[in-house]
Amino acid sequence: MAEGIRTFAELRKRAREVGPKRVGVVLADDEVALTAAADALRIGIALPVLIGDAERIRARAEKLGLAELAARAEFISATENAAEIAVKMAREGSIDILMKGHLRTDQLFRPVLDKEKGLRTGRLLSDMAFFEQRGADGPRLTGLTDGGLNPAPTLGQKKQIVLNAIEMLHCLGFSRPKIAVVSATEMVTEAMASTMDAKALTEMCATGEFGEAEVFGPLALDNALLEWAAKAKGISNPVAGHADCLLVPTVEAGNLLAKSIIFLAGWEFGHAVVGAKVPILIPSRVESAQNKVNAMALGVLYASR
Repeated sequence: MAEGIRTFAELRKRAREVGPKRVGVVLADDEVALTAAADALRIGIALPVLIGDAERIRARAEKLGLAELAARAEFISATENAAEIAVKMAREGSIDILMKGHLRTDQLFRPVLDKEKGLRTGRLLSDMAFFEQRGADGPRLTGLTDGGLNPAPTLGQKKQIVLNAIEMLHCLGFSRPKIAVVSATEMVTEAMASTMDAKALTEMCATGEFGEAEVFGPLALDNALLEWAAKAKGISNPVAGHADCLLVPTVEAGNLLAKSIIFLAGWEFGHAVVGAKVPILIPSRVESAQNKVNAMALGVLYASR
C-alpha cells in the first residue's frame, strides 16, 4: 500500500486517535456549522465551543435535533465581537480550530489577519482541500490547492502555497509528497504564464527549496493523476501520473475543479485553511455533512502537527 492516509474513513479514524480538539464555532447559530460540530462531537474528534448568543444557539441546535451538542458543548457569550473573541481564544490556546458560523468569510478573516492581535505566522494562508480519488488501484486521497483564498497567486505566493501543502501532507503521513503544478498543458510556453511558474517551481525543488517533497510541472490534469496518460505523453518524472496534490494556477481553476469533483463526480471532499496559528474551517452551506466532518478531521490532524 502506498504511504499516507488513503481514504476519508482512515482520516476520521486517525483524527479520533489524536483528538478530540477544541473547535471554536464563530456565531454558531448556523445550521451548517452546528451540524458539522455535532457530527464531529458524536464521532469523537471535536469538543465544540459555540460562540455567540447562547440562548439562540441552543434553541437552534435543539430545533435541528442536536440534543447531544446542546448538552455537551461549551457556550461563550458574544455579539458582533464573536470573531475577535474566537481569534483571541485561539491565540491564547483556548481553542485549537476555528470554524465559520453565521458570518461571511471576510468577517472571520479580518481579526485573523490583524497584524498585532491576529493569528498570523508570517506565512501566506491558503485553502488545502482533499478529494477521494477512485482509480484502478482503489481510493486514495489527493490534495488540491488553492481553490479558496488567493485569486491569482504570484510565483512567490505559489511557493508559499506549496510549502503549506507539504506541511499538511506530512500531517497525513506522506513522507515525501508528490506535488503536480498543473496547467492546461505540460509544455512550457511564454504564452501561458502558469507554465513558466511551473518551470520555476520545478527548478526550486531541484535546488532543495521544498525539502522532503517532489514538485514538478507543468502537467495537465490527466497526466498529473493518471499513469497511463503520463506514459502516453512520454513523461517519466515520478510526480507524473502519481500526484498526491495538485497546485492550480488560479482560484477560479481550483474552485471549478473542486465543484466538479463534488457535484459532477460525487466524490468525497474536505478542506481547511492552513498557514495560520490554527486551522480555519470555512464550510459552505451546500457542503454535505460527510464533507464537513472530513474538514473537521483535517483540522484535527493539522492542529496536532
